Amino acid sequence: MFLRSISAALVGCALLAAPVASQTAGRGPSTPEERKQALAYIHHFEADPLNPNLQPEKEWLTAWMIQVPDLHVKVCMLLNLPKGDKKDSQALFNAMFFSQITFVIENPDKQNDDLAQFEAGVEGALRTYEFLLKTKPKDRQPFLDDLLLRRDAGTLVQWVKDQPGTHGCMK
Repeated sequence: MFLRSISAALVGCALLAAPVASQTAGRGPSTPEERKQALAYIHHFEADPLNPNLQPEKEWLTAWMIQVPDLHVKVCMLLNLPKGDKKDSQALFNAMFFSQITFVIENPDKQNDDLAQFEAGVEGALRTYEFLLKTKPKDRQPFLDDLLLRRDAGTLVQWVKDQPGTHGCMK
């Protein structure tokens, strides 16, 4: 019901993965420097998710996550992404993905806690949604507004847990 196809975002990841897949053989675990770089890039994105100059950083993050064998993020589309503005949809997808990356970097002992990963992803998407509303207040999305209310009421974790697709998402 709430799950939507990943569409362009997933296709983009898949296209990025194709040339990278052959490079992952023999790749060692992520280094502390790479994790620090990843977090810096994610902070740049969070500060300005629509900044076109961040494209190389977003591409590096995606390729890096595909390559490193020690960090794993499940991609799960729990949100109804805006239909009108593809940039907003892509920004929200990136926010989910990057927030999950942040979570696994900062909580290596919880890397297999899918629920916590998904919650971190939804929280990140909601922060980006709030950022987008500051620039375009008329672009409200009732579904995302409801999730903001759930977050503020402390019921967002239960909502994430109740989504049927959280058990069958891609890794």
